[in-house]
Order: sequence, then structure tokens, then C-alpha cells
Amino acid sequence: MAKDWDIEITPRNNLFQLRLADVWHYRDLLFLLVRRDFVSFYKQTILGPVWFFIQPVITIAIYTLIFGNLAGILTDGIPKPLFYLAGIIIWSYFAECLTKTSTVFKDNAAMLGKVYFPRIIMPLSIVLSNLVKFGVQLLLFILLYAFYWLKADSSFAPNAAALLFPLIILLIAAQGLGLGMLISAITTKYRDLAFVVAFGVPLLMYVTTVVYPLSEVQSRFPHYYLFIQLNPITALIETFRYGFFGSGSFSWAWLGYSVITTMLILLAGTVVFNKVEKNFIDTV
Repeated sequence: MAKDWDIEITPRNNLFQLRLADVWHYRDLLFLLVRRDFVSFYKQTILGPVWFFIQPVITIAIYTLIFGNLAGILTDGIPKPLFYLAGIIIWSYFAECLTKTSTVFKDNAAMLGKVYFPRIIMPLSIVLSNLVKFGVQLLLFILLYAFYWLKADSSFAPNAAALLFPLIILLIAAQGLGLGMLISAITTKYRDLAFVVAFGVPLLMYVTTVVYPLSEVQSRFPHYYLFIQLNPITALIETFRYGFFGSGSFSWAWLGYSVITTMLILLAGTVVFNKVEKNFIDTV
């Protein structure tokens, strides 16, 4: 007698057979993993989620002192703490998604080798759990933004480009997820890549407009302008600042470039991850 099964596990014969519908069937597991990541990280800390505020505040103070005061880097007329915080929260979300996703096979080998579930749930849970941290830091940005905006001498205001904010966050998450899955798949065979990620991601921040505006690069170092602009995160940070401050560099063409690049990265990462997950347990 034929039986109707909720889920049928069969071998994959195609690299593009991603079975994304299975993620919906395991959505409860996805939410449990997000909760686990959030709770376990701060369970035995005294301040708990308050660290979400402390980390960017200390970083803002250091950046303001070094880049704003000592180096004298201009910020397009935006108050320095607010300028740096706008870049920090976007970059931190990307960096956290990338670094934690890049070791997902190694960190979860025991679980992945014992029970079946769509493996892509693991990197997705990392992206979503870091989204909680991003939300808390975004609240800090809103409070600081309101403080400066209500001052009588404030010279910035939001514009229609601020409506692109959800798209920016989606693209940042997709970039971190795609690159992380791609690196995680390669790391199962070449462990050296994990060391490259460890010191490479902090260095990558300096070729992204986190601590300086793109206009400063164009005026002072025009030879590096195209190199900085080709970084797909640059257009996203610049669009974010332009939307909320009304100053900075905004281009539909470069934003479209970031969208296309992000989609290619996500597709490549998903396909390679899908290929490696079938036999990664033999090499991890």
C-alpha cells in the first residue's frame, strides 16, 4: 500500500537541486537554533545583551579619537560618532555573518553527522541570530540619530533613499551568508582558509567606507576610488548614510552592481555548500 510521507529523503542528482522547501518544514529547528545561539552566548555573562551597546560605543570613541581627531578624516559634515556608528552596525553584521558561517561545518560536525535536517539551516540560523544583535545596535543608532537631529544646529535630514534600508540589510545578510557558505565548504578540505578569514575580515574593513566617506577617497586618493567602489559593501554603506543623512555618495548604478554581485555570491555559495554537504563528514 502506498503511503504519503511528510518528508522523503532521496539522493541529489543535480547541484541546483537545493530543496529549499525543506527549510520550511524544519522552521521550528531554525528558530530553536537562533534561540540557542542568542541564549548560550550571553547565558553566563553579567551584563548580557548590554554588551550589544557597549561594543559599538567603545568602538565609536576609538574611531572618533584616531580617525576623526588625530588623522583628521572628514565625515561629509555628519557628526563623527553618528557617522562611525552608521558604518559600524552595517559592517559588524556582515563580518559576524561571514566569520561564523565560514566555520559552520567544523563547529557543528557532531550534530551534522548524527541526524538529518537541511544543512543550510545552520548558516541561516547564524544570519538570523546576528540579526537580533543588529536590531539592538540599530536602536542605539536611532537614539543617537534622534539626539543629533533634535539639536538646533543639526545639518542633516533623512530622504527617500532611507526607504531602501530593508533592501540594504537583506543584501548585507545575503553577502555574509553566501561568502560564509562558500568559505565553509572550501575549508572542509583546506583548513588554511580559516586563518585567512580570521585576519582578512578585519583588514577588509579598511577597503570599505566604514571609517571614511567615499567622497574623501575621491578627493584625496582618486587612484584608489574605483578599487574601493568595486567592493559591493561600499555602495550599501554609502546608500545607508545618504538615506539617513542626505550627504554622501549615492548611485543607482553602483547599487545595482551590489545587487547583482550579491546574487552571484549567494548563488555560488549555496551551490558549493549543497555539493560539499553530502560528504563533508569524511573530511572534517
